[in-house]
Amino acid sequence: MEILLLGNELLRQKAEAVAEINEDIAKLAADMIEAMHEGKGVGLAGPQVGVMKRIFVMHAEGDIPRVFINPSIVGTSEEQVTYEEGCLSIPGMYTNVKRPGAVRVQAWNEKGRRFILDAEGLVARIIQHEYDHLEGILFIDRISEVKRNRISAKFEKHQRA
Repeated sequence: MEILLLGNELLRQKAEAVAEINEDIAKLAADMIEAMHEGKGVGLAGPQVGVMKRIFVMHAEGDIPRVFINPSIVGTSEEQVTYEEGCLSIPGMYTNVKRPGAVRVQAWNEKGRRFILDAEGLVARIIQHEYDHLEGILFIDRISEVKRNRISAKFEKHQRA
């Protein structure tokens, strides 16, 4: 499974809802978890692998691998927390991003079961980062233009090397 990199137009498009949770979607989720682990990431969204569906997977240290299908963030904390983020689609580039410290997300798992998860800390951050991918938003869109341009230029230089 190939992970798309910054500059690929699919990363800037909004993903469509998964119409039916079936064996194909469960296999996609399993393949995405494997690709995420191979890439040494903690999250991976459908658009990052060229699948324009509202699905993402995550696996934070100390947690179980999780699958989110057609997720909705239904609540966030007022408290904002700054933490360093990176992305499998922008390898080797990291910067601090401010986000809500906690979220409530509603989604379906790969078995078609609806769930609600209240998350904080790293799990909340990963959920927000991956949810952004479903909206065509990258973590560098959440930082200043100066920092974004610096990271983009550094990434392009790194890709040419």
